[in-house]
Amino acid sequence: MQQNTDIEKDLQLRELDAMCVNESRLEHKWYHNWKYLIVGILFGIVFVKAEVVSWFRIQEMFRLQSFHMFGIIGSAVVVGMISVFLIKKFNIKTIYGEPIKIAPKEFNKGQIYGGLIFGFGWAITGACPGPLFAQIGTGATVIAITLLSAIAGTWVYGFLREKLPH
Repeated sequence: MQQNTDIEKDLQLRELDAMCVNESRLEHKWYHNWKYLIVGILFGIVFVKAEVVSWFRIQEMFRLQSFHMFGIIGSAVVVGMISVFLIKKFNIKTIYGEPIKIAPKEFNKGQIYGGLIFGFGWAITGACPGPLFAQIGTGATVIAITLLSAIAGTWVYGFLREKLPH
């Protein structure tokens, strides 16, 4: 009983910031994770074929020289909006029958600072966190520095999280 109360308290706190609230409570065997590896590999192949991982395409976007990346990002935003609308409208559940809960978020100025830091890092390195592994996989091994920097930045955020404005 005490454990359920603690879990509910934790979920309420997570809803206040950006932490995940849709953690599954189901336990699966280790080999269930293979599906995530396969989807990740396919996602990486699509990124490479669509030139989303191309440093040159990213630089074109930030220099406003090409619509290519804006079209891809805009398409992803539209698909995301439609997906969230459908999830809410039809109360869609996970493939295991668990409810999908989308907590309301409040705006705060930390999101502006975080977005600017993210955008500057993206423009300087030519790499957003999503395609880092795909870029490394294509042979751009120098991106390993960007990956290590992203990991370090995530660690620093986790270390300072309680002291930062949310």
